[in-house]
Amino acid sequence: MKQVSRQARQAKIREIVEQSEIETQEALTAMLRRQHIQVTQATVSRDVKELMLVKVPVGDGRYRYALPTEKAAALSVDRVTRLLRDSVVGLADSENLIVVKTLPGTANAVASVLDGLRWPEIIGTVAGDDSILVVVKPRAAVPRVLEKLGSMISA
Repeated sequence: MKQVSRQARQAKIREIVEQSEIETQEALTAMLRRQHIQVTQATVSRDVKELMLVKVPVGDGRYRYALPTEKAAALSVDRVTRLLRDSVVGLADSENLIVVKTLPGTANAVASVLDGLRWPEIIGTVAGDDSILVVVKPRAAVPRVLEKLGSMISA
């Protein structure tokens, strides 16, 4: 195993995603390790977010990672709405937190999109495999964020 720079690792991730059907971060991590690149799941998760990889359907209810064609296209209203509608299965809130439940394997893509929207009320997200913790500030903005998310999901 060799340590590579962030830039080199992300270039390799782009190459892998373009050439293979990678459905999960675990599969991407395993592929990088097979190519003798030392990497952790947390590092791959950050790379997925930074590269703005999105999940696209491949049929049979399966999704794979894909590169956005361009950053602006990755955050187009239609694309964001489609991703949220196809991935989000539930919303819940408590105090200044919103939990977004997603289909398995899609939380990172949805969290990345939410971060990319740059809504001033959202100060950050933390994604797992099928859920996202959205931190909202101020607490009074939670209903407004829920309304905006809800309208995108049901659009």
